[in-house]
Amino acid sequence: MKVAKVLNNNAVIIKDGDLEKIAIGAGIGFHKRKNDPVNLQKIEKLFVLEDNKKLEQLLMRIPEEHFILSEEIIAYAEAKLHAKLNSHVLLALSDHISFAIERESQGIHLQNKLLQEIKILYRDEFEIGLWALDHIKEKLGLEMPVDEAAFIALHIHTMKIQGGDLHETIRETTIIRDMVEVIKQTLGITIKEEDLAYERLITHLRFAVSRAKQYEVHAMDEEMLQMIRRKFKIAYECALQVNKQLSEVYGFRLPEEELGYITLHIERLRKY
Repeated sequence: MKVAKVLNNNAVIIKDGDLEKIAIGAGIGFHKRKNDPVNLQKIEKLFVLEDNKKLEQLLMRIPEEHFILSEEIIAYAEAKLHAKLNSHVLLALSDHISFAIERESQGIHLQNKLLQEIKILYRDEFEIGLWALDHIKEKLGLEMPVDEAAFIALHIHTMKIQGGDLHETIRETTIIRDMVEVIKQTLGITIKEEDLAYERLITHLRFAVSRAKQYEVHAMDEEMLQMIRRKFKIAYECALQVNKQLSEVYGFRLPEEELGYITLHIERLRKY
């Protein structure tokens, strides 16, 4: 294999038979020129160039240290999750990290309105995001807000096997945040994010929304449902308001059985 083009010290385009590929590895492009032989032992990842034109453009555009940081964050994430991430994570995360660093360097801070929900729904990924912020601070001396850990967490989550689409993940998390807002406003209460009852509610809402999208029903017998309606009238009325919001804004409703379970979580919040 020979070098076709040097992208940076850690990435080169190589000819592999009839294919052009992006080879990534520490120092693989250092002091290399076109037609120089490639040190095969330094290749850590290979991407077919035809499918990764955007990656080539990104590697030539962003600072090399941002790319290295992203690689290190991905390596940490895979070790923490005990799983390989989708190969597209390198492009998505490198682009995001570089842009985020550029923003913060200019004093532009983006608020993540889904921060509290992400902390609960994607706990492992959020911990990785916090580690990433510490790592960036250590390497660049740049302190980034905790909101950025949540953005990184979403990227990591959607690049897991069966992690889902980023836009759909954001939409689902937004729906859950809106459901919580309806509960807070209907009951006139302030919810403590560190409260275990709140965490349980968020987790249940996530699965409720997921089941609704897949037309699955969380079973509850009619007698139990009737008892919940009678015993927890205020909480049940609140659950109905949540369902109304889902119907009017997002175009779907939760089945009655699901409202029964949500009512129990709302009642727990009212008590504590």
